[in-house]
Amino acid sequence: MGKNLLSIFDLSKDELKSIIKRAHELKKEKKEGTENTNFKGKSIGLLFEKLSTRTRISFEVAINDLGANAIYLNPRDMQLGRGETIADTAKVLSRYLDGVIIRTYGQERIDEFAVSSSLPVINALTDLGHPTQIIADLFSIEENGFNIENFKLAFIGDGNNIANSFIAAAAIMGFDLSVAVPKGFEPNSDIIKKSQKLANSKIEITNDPKIAVKNADVIYTDVWVSMGQENESNGKLNVFEPFQVNSDLVSHANNDAVVLHCLPAHEGEEITKDIFDRFEKVIFEQAENKLHAGKAVLEYCFGLF
Repeated sequence: MGKNLLSIFDLSKDELKSIIKRAHELKKEKKEGTENTNFKGKSIGLLFEKLSTRTRISFEVAINDLGANAIYLNPRDMQLGRGETIADTAKVLSRYLDGVIIRTYGQERIDEFAVSSSLPVINALTDLGHPTQIIADLFSIEENGFNIENFKLAFIGDGNNIANSFIAAAAIMGFDLSVAVPKGFEPNSDIIKKSQKLANSKIEITNDPKIAVKNADVIYTDVWVSMGQENESNGKLNVFEPFQVNSDLVSHANNDAVVLHCLPAHEGEEITKDIFDRFEKVIFEQAENKLHAGKAVLEYCFGLF
């Protein structure tokens, strides 16, 4: 049956480290042209209710690189889009596929699917969390020379699914995390409470981005308006303006700090053009690493290491 990855909380520290280690190996194999047929004969479905560029394409290429077939499932082309239940859809797909990667809205949708599925189910983003993105990010942070068990990350912006997953990851891995958000846009309170109870490191929520970036090794930002929130964009842009990652804010972090962005970037909003250009190579390497981390996640969920 394999394992599900529905939340970062599904992983132990050792499991996270093992997945990231395997991502390093898979990236090296890709660069060397080494063929990997661990998934030969398997079919993996991508059930995406939300649009995607990097997550969809990186997983499709990852599946193909592993020797399996990637089948993109658009709910509008399925009976799921006409009222068939999630449970029934999960039971049917379990008889056709070997695994399912899901990108959806409410976390309850993927949780309900997983209960009725006999396949490994991977969360490729919900409104609550984005575990595969955070795995790729930690891989990228380690690649930039930081110890992922002992560094400080400052997340600046909206308390969204990325922020939620970083809070959980900090509790598991032990790195320090400071999340700076405007009042009223804090991350999920249940995740904060659970993480602060588990953590042996510092996890703080602040409304001051300059406090957040003090002593930071990594500054991380994301779009201010997530998918499905477009109608809130005008009001949010004004509120979030003081949380822009710009040269002044970066100057308050460590001298060798790097800036990451999970993309797409809206230059002039959450990040200025000069800062994006300065860290462009790191950011696009971060995007590439979704491919290698995705392969490692697939191998982990299928019990291959």
